[in-house]
Amino acid sequence: MLEPNASRRLLTAVAGLALAALVAAGCGSPQEAAEGGGGTDAPIRVGLVHSQTGALAAYGKQYSEGFQAGLDFATNGTKKVGKRPIEVTEVDDAGDPAKAVSAAKDLIGKGYKILAGSTASGVALQVAPQAAQNKVLFISGPAATDAVTAVNRYTFRSGRQSYQDVLTAKSFISAPAGRKVLVFAQDSAFGKANVDAVKAVIGGAGATVTELLVPANATDFTPFAGRARDNRPDLLFVAWAGTTAPAMWQALDQQGVLAATTVVTGLDQRASWPIFGAAGAKISFLAHYFDGATDNAATTALRKAVPGGKLDLFHPDGFAAAQLVVRAASEASREAGDDVDRMVTALEGWSFDSVKGKLTVRKEDHALLQPMFQTKLTGSGDALKPELVKALNADEAAPPPGTMKG
Repeated sequence: MLEPNASRRLLTAVAGLALAALVAAGCGSPQEAAEGGGGTDAPIRVGLVHSQTGALAAYGKQYSEGFQAGLDFATNGTKKVGKRPIEVTEVDDAGDPAKAVSAAKDLIGKGYKILAGSTASGVALQVAPQAAQNKVLFISGPAATDAVTAVNRYTFRSGRQSYQDVLTAKSFISAPAGRKVLVFAQDSAFGKANVDAVKAVIGGAGATVTELLVPANATDFTPFAGRARDNRPDLLFVAWAGTTAPAMWQALDQQGVLAATTVVTGLDQRASWPIFGAAGAKISFLAHYFDGATDNAATTALRKAVPGGKLDLFHPDGFAAAQLVVRAASEASREAGDDVDRMVTALEGWSFDSVKGKLTVRKEDHALLQPMFQTKLTGSGDALKPELVKALNADEAAPPPGTMKG
């Protein structure tokens, strides 16, 4: 995914000088960073707290696979920063914020200075304060809530945020002024973040935006689909995640919603594609990522590492998280220590090549600026596949700058 960097061929004697130049420039490759390291060979311990079970377990699996692939890529296969091996401990939070906080506290108590993960938005919002209180680095994963951005100076993210999704959705719409938009979403941190983002982005462009929030534990979606149909929106924006998506889409289709209005939603993981059936052609998809959206060195490396070679929605988030970890650890390790403030400084403003293309950590609020994609589904049944319609560059999908809260 990353472009091969000439710094791999630099002599060891000048590696430190190359790294210093990298810091000054604020950009470069994680491979460069991995060549650093101080005089210690103590392991760098990283805790991944994410969903291994629960409704978002499939997302967590993709994140974990991506992380391991990214770690190999960023360290040229050594899984070391200088002489220091990177030891990764994975803990299951099952999508439960209380379990995640407990796991984070346990890892911090054992001396871990770097935490990553958070498949669910509600989890990320509870783990982030732990990072600030204990002054450890936290790199949130697939959790999309905008509230993670700028939450504190110790928290970063390796995936996109809801605002970037909605900016991509807005790119499908011409002249939103005067239009009626309904957000159909789960009553969760993720769903509410999408409501807020649609109101800010599309509502800010003159549309009237209302929401229909569905309880996260709902299993019968027919009443909610009927309400969406009766609302008669010009645009229905659907924000959904997890295993209930098939039943939700079936209800919307059976109630005639997909045929009655323009529907925009995010393209979910591969397993969800067959649920659309013929209706998939009626939907405009914004995409955080799909296999085939990009073709670069990092994508190639990721595909070789993932079982079966098929990439999915959140593989890039894990891959980027590993790159961020290597960058942060290399800077702290140059002084043979684990100085978290040095890690923070190393990541702020850093640009690097990753699976989705060029990513940049915005210094003032830690938003991760990145490309986003428009796509459509073609084919039918198990043969459905996404085709790239348009790639939005990082500037086109950039959320407005935020102010760091702590």
